[in-house]
Amino acid sequence: MNSTSVEVALGLGGTIRLGTSAVAVSDLMVVFEAITRTGSVQGFADALGLSYRAAWARLQVYETALGRPLVHKTRGHGTALTPFGASLAEAFDAAAAGLEAGLGRETRAVERRLRELLTGRTGVLTLAASHDPLLVDVLAEVGGVELTVTGSRAAVERLLEGGVDAAGFHCGARGPAAAGPPFSSIDPAAGLALYPLFEREQGLLLAPGNPHGIRSLNDLTVEGVRYVNRQKGSGTRDWFDRMLAEADLPSSAIHGYAVEEFTHQAVAAVIACGAADAGLGARAAAERLGLDFLPVGWETYYLAASRSLAASGIDELVAAARARAGGLSGYCPVASEAK
Repeated sequence: MNSTSVEVALGLGGTIRLGTSAVAVSDLMVVFEAITRTGSVQGFADALGLSYRAAWARLQVYETALGRPLVHKTRGHGTALTPFGASLAEAFDAAAAGLEAGLGRETRAVERRLRELLTGRTGVLTLAASHDPLLVDVLAEVGGVELTVTGSRAAVERLLEGGVDAAGFHCGARGPAAAGPPFSSIDPAAGLALYPLFEREQGLLLAPGNPHGIRSLNDLTVEGVRYVNRQKGSGTRDWFDRMLAEADLPSSAIHGYAVEEFTHQAVAAVIACGAADAGLGARAAAERLGLDFLPVGWETYYLAASRSLAASGIDELVAAARARAGGLSGYCPVASEAK
C-alpha cells in the first residue's frame, strides 16, 4: 500500500440523551449541514444515500427523540431549520471550531500510526523546535524528521494548532505548568505527552578573553558594550527579559537589545566575528566558536507530541538526545519518562 493513500478524518461525535432517547451528534450535524446548504430534505437524503421518504422518516425519529421540530417547510422557499434546529446547529459549529486544532493534531497522529501499522513506514515526522546545537546534531543522525527552527512559543502553538507532529521548546528555569500559555496547555488531559530531553546550561556568550570584563547584567549597560539578542518569542529571549525585570534594568539600557538572531549558533557567530560583545545562549554554542561563557543557570529542553502518535520515532529521538547529552559539556541527561 502506498503510504500517501492513508487518510483519516476525525470530527465531533458523541450522543445527545434526553430520557431514554439518544441521537448521534454526527447524524444531527449531517442534517444541519445538508438542510442549510441545499434548503431541501432531498439534499439531506442525497447526503446519506436515502430515498426522500426514508430521509423524512429519519428526520421524524430525530425530532421525536429531541421533542422539538428541527426543520420546517415554507411555500416557495423549500425547507429550513427551525429556530431550535438553527440554535443547536450553531452550538455544534462552535464546539467543532473549538475542537478543530485538537482534532487536526490527533488526525495527524492517527494517520501516522495507521500508516505504520499498514505499511511498516511512518513517513516524515514534522517538528517545530527552538534551536539547540545538540538537537540539530541528533536529528541529523536519526533522520526522518523535518525540522522547522522557530521560537519556543511558536513551536508549541503550532503543535496545539495541529500544524506539526511534535514541538521542541524550553521555558527557562520554570516548568511548562508555571510558564503560562501556551506551555501550560501541554497537559495529559489534552492528549499530549511531555518528554524532558535534557538539561542545558545557559549563560552570556562573551567575546574571547572577555575584553569588557563582563561579570553581571549591569555590565551590559556600560558604554561600548554591544549586545545581540534572540528573537521575540524564543525561550532564551523570554529568559533574558525576565532577568532584566528582576534586576530592574530597562531594555533601553542594553545597547543592541533590538538586534535579533534566530539561533544560538547565529548569536555566537555575531560575537565571534566582532560585531557584538555579548548575548545569551547555550554553553555549547560558546564552546564551538571559542567564546568566553558566563553561566546564568540550567534549564530543561522538552519535546511534546500527541499521546496517540506512533511511539517508535519519538522514542528513538528522545533516547538519542538523552544519550548524547550525557557526554557533552553544558548538557545533562534527563531520565524522566513522558508525562
